[in-house]
Amino acid sequence: MAFLWAGVAHAGEAAGEAPATNDAAPAGDADAAGERHDRNAPGDYHAQAASDIVVTAPFKRDVGTLLSGASVVSGETLTRELRPTIGETLARQPGVSSTSFGPNASRPILRGFQGDRVRVLTDGIGTFDVSSTSADHAVVINPLTADRIEVLRGPSALLFGSSAVGGVVNVIDSRIPRRVPDEPIHVDAIGTYGTAANERSVGGAVESPIGDKFVVHFDGSYSKTGDLDTGGHILTPALRAQAAANPDPEIAELADLKGKLPNSAARTWEVAGGAAVITDTGNFGVSVSRYDSLYGVPIRYSLDPDIEAEAVRLDVKQTRVDFRGEVETGGGFLQSIKLRGGYADYQHSEIEDTGEVGTTFYSQGWEGRLELVQQERGGWRGAIGGQMMIRDFNVIGEEKFLPKNETQQYGLFTLQEFDLGAVKVEAGGRFEHSVISADADADLGNPAYHRTFDALSASLGAGVDIVQGWRVGLNLSRTERAPSADELFANGPHAGTQAFEIGDPTFGKEKSWGLEATLRGKGEGYSINASVFHSWFDNYIYETATGEIEDDLPVYRFAQGDARYYGFEVEGSATLAHIGQTTIVADALADYVRAKIKHDGPVPRIPPLRVLGGIEAQAERITGRVEVEWTDDQKRVTEFETPTEGYTMVNASLAFKPFGSANSTSIVLSANNIFDVVARRHASFLKDYAPLAGRDFRITTRINF
Repeated sequence: MAFLWAGVAHAGEAAGEAPATNDAAPAGDADAAGERHDRNAPGDYHAQAASDIVVTAPFKRDVGTLLSGASVVSGETLTRELRPTIGETLARQPGVSSTSFGPNASRPILRGFQGDRVRVLTDGIGTFDVSSTSADHAVVINPLTADRIEVLRGPSALLFGSSAVGGVVNVIDSRIPRRVPDEPIHVDAIGTYGTAANERSVGGAVESPIGDKFVVHFDGSYSKTGDLDTGGHILTPALRAQAAANPDPEIAELADLKGKLPNSAARTWEVAGGAAVITDTGNFGVSVSRYDSLYGVPIRYSLDPDIEAEAVRLDVKQTRVDFRGEVETGGGFLQSIKLRGGYADYQHSEIEDTGEVGTTFYSQGWEGRLELVQQERGGWRGAIGGQMMIRDFNVIGEEKFLPKNETQQYGLFTLQEFDLGAVKVEAGGRFEHSVISADADADLGNPAYHRTFDALSASLGAGVDIVQGWRVGLNLSRTERAPSADELFANGPHAGTQAFEIGDPTFGKEKSWGLEATLRGKGEGYSINASVFHSWFDNYIYETATGEIEDDLPVYRFAQGDARYYGFEVEGSATLAHIGQTTIVADALADYVRAKIKHDGPVPRIPPLRVLGGIEAQAERITGRVEVEWTDDQKRVTEFETPTEGYTMVNASLAFKPFGSANSTSIVLSANNIFDVVARRHASFLKDYAPLAGRDFRITTRINF
């Protein structure tokens, strides 16, 4: 199906592969976007990769030809939207919101899906962190190191795992070099300053060839922020009214808390090195990286004088090893064989405001992918492959909420495409065997568990060219997802989320049918992309507040029920005028999702309707942009969930490229939330206690030579 096809496209591209064609160029000549180049071609290959708009590999595809929602963020757009977290960096893309658990732990939400249903990848494999376990856990990706970021919305990326029913975010970097640069040394550096959090960020990467086939890479980054400036009061009007009426003077003072968001400062650094051998018939490379971050979690204030609010900080560390390889077969049924893998040792400690470590999380993970890409024959092309993932996970401390557990996943997948002229048919499938086990834990009161699940997903889709430049597509998918260890075994207080979380070890597989229709049009001076989707779930797993209090924390319980998700995304752009050497372009997007659990009301934390429109003046060296983002109220809430007021933000930016579009060197000045409005994301667990950034003036400088 189209959704699985697009998933393979990202899988290959993550590894930097090139399109499979009958006259394919050597494997070593693919850049981050999958374009083939001469190994020693002149020019700024980083800029070439970033400016490419295609989602490729094993087949070269323009975003406009995919049969599911997709976005590519690169170049000037990535520089302008760059934030300390991947969630905030992507939050203005169609169909994308963010968990916004404060400014330091913000994970992407795709079509209302979050957590385990959205896979965040680094060059095609997982991040090996625990960000899908809980909203307060940061994604171990620093956007400063990204060359480009690709988003597949919907179940279009299930080839990366049966859990990715919401979609995939794939962050592509250059740590394992993809080609031999023509310069003796290539430097890419970036620096950012933002006023809202006194943000200071710097990053740099160096690549150099040693001989004509060996390339080395080194990069590093450092960022530091203070407490975030918000647009007004920290608490919502409803909580402020309750606080003001409280007889306890300390609680009453919370009604006037405004400006700085307490306990939201952060410090992060990362270093990495990589090397690759690149020949005319293949390539192989490895990289090693070290990530270290210390950040605060905004305080969930209690209006009960007998319950003390905690100011928790997380100290995160990860060491990671990656490898990637590709070899051309030289003919026959297969065009190429591709291998991608990685290992990481991760831990983080949750530090209480007394300085004591309350809980420590340990995770060791392996992931590997093998892809066999077929030669194109008479309009038929495809790929088959396998994937393995193993994670050992342990939580130690007085406030642990999970027993020691292990997750193993083994998958087989295929994607096939048939070009019938005006009609293209795509079919795919994935089988995944999961083994999830947990040790007996006397502290949590659980016995040993051993669960196995066999999940089968399949899809079928077709696209039709209706007139020149216009294409419609339809996808049908059937997916199955095994529950995660958290959904099965959670049973205890979690200081980071400031909640008491309870899972259910008897959960069965989550199953769904999905239908998506797309319309894409492109002509001289305009483009439009629209998607309408509907998913029906059996045994949908969700987490909801019960209204109970346990260990001075609100209780959140995982449950299963039948559910429906449906919505739309639309984006378009049009050239309004040409004034001398300047082009005036208008663009807009809108997205909406509605989700309901049968017999239990709305799904919690679903983003509301959003509309964003902008106008740009584009010249050779200067681009100016003004945009308005309107987000509706969200009043469809569960019993113990509060409504969220909508907001309107106005943003502006000015980008200067001194060497023109041929080089990515640039200076970007931006002003976000110009009118300093109070804004809260409904999808955030902390929305009533942690608003988004207020007025934020930013300057970002990128140097490339």
